[in-house]
Amino acid sequence: MRLEYLICLLLCGVAFGQAAPGTASAPTVEVAGIKVGPDDPVITLNGFCSEPAQQQNSCQTVITRAQFEKLTDALQPGMSLTLRLNVANAYARNLRMSAAAEKRALDKTAAFEEEMRFARMQLLSQDLSRELQADANHISDTDLEDYYKKNESFYVQATVARIFVPRDRKEAVTARERADSSAAGMKKVADGLRGRAVNGEDPDKLQMEAYAAAGFERTVPDTKMENVRRTTLPPQHETVLDLNPGEVSEVFSDPAGARFIYKMISKKTLTLEYVKSEIRTAISKDRYRDSMKGFEGDVVFSDAYFNPPETAATPPQQVRRGKRKIPISPQTGDRD
Repeated sequence: MRLEYLICLLLCGVAFGQAAPGTASAPTVEVAGIKVGPDDPVITLNGFCSEPAQQQNSCQTVITRAQFEKLTDALQPGMSLTLRLNVANAYARNLRMSAAAEKRALDKTAAFEEEMRFARMQLLSQDLSRELQADANHISDTDLEDYYKKNESFYVQATVARIFVPRDRKEAVTARERADSSAAGMKKVADGLRGRAVNGEDPDKLQMEAYAAAGFERTVPDTKMENVRRTTLPPQHETVLDLNPGEVSEVFSDPAGARFIYKMISKKTLTLEYVKSEIRTAISKDRYRDSMKGFEGDVVFSDAYFNPPETAATPPQQVRRGKRKIPISPQTGDRD
């Protein structure tokens, strides 16, 4: 996984063996009733030493809690204990593997130099992204109030009755030559039901008639919808929230041809206090997205190189517009 790849990159900066504790070491912590101090060992590699000349069965490399948490805090502040164990496993394995790689002088190759150059860009991009996200999370009460006032319509919550009218009559589904006339007939049914809803007839009764007209056997109506927000409705149905109590919507059609009629029962505007968390998340997402726009300018990829005619599977214009993501780990296929 991507985290494991980052561990590989960062291990080269972590000293082998039990180094002297740093001045900023964290105080003793208690895990499941056991106290672990900053200088206590948390990883011990038996039979492994940083100096090849010292390699023998009795050799050990010890990683203290302070050393290990320096790494985990850099990778992910507040990392869970479960994830720390995964990191520790990768850490121990990669310590041995990186030492073996250095014996083969793999750290002196041109390929390694390119890998490190690209990895540096990846890590700096990740750190900048984290900084931009932190900046986006700095939201004042004034920011929350301004956003709420500008988007108050998005915080309308309603109880509505929705009448569903199937596209076709059931018996016409298997007869294509009758399907068109069936659909036209159901359109007339929907228009008639809407008129009756406007005149105040019970939506549950009208729903049962819609099912009966389509040949569906239903005995329990299901028209009432509570806690309806603009975000819970299909985009083309959002105008339902503009209705006043008692008003009936137009007949909406979905791409498949089914029809829907809404009647507003009641609605209210949620208070700022109730939606503060939601607004905070929305502002943060908007700010972060805006801050990233400056890094997503026009990019043109060579069709001759990336999409030659004999292997072209994607239209050239899509290649130019698309964002190509390069796997960060060729072993796992995880992407940044």
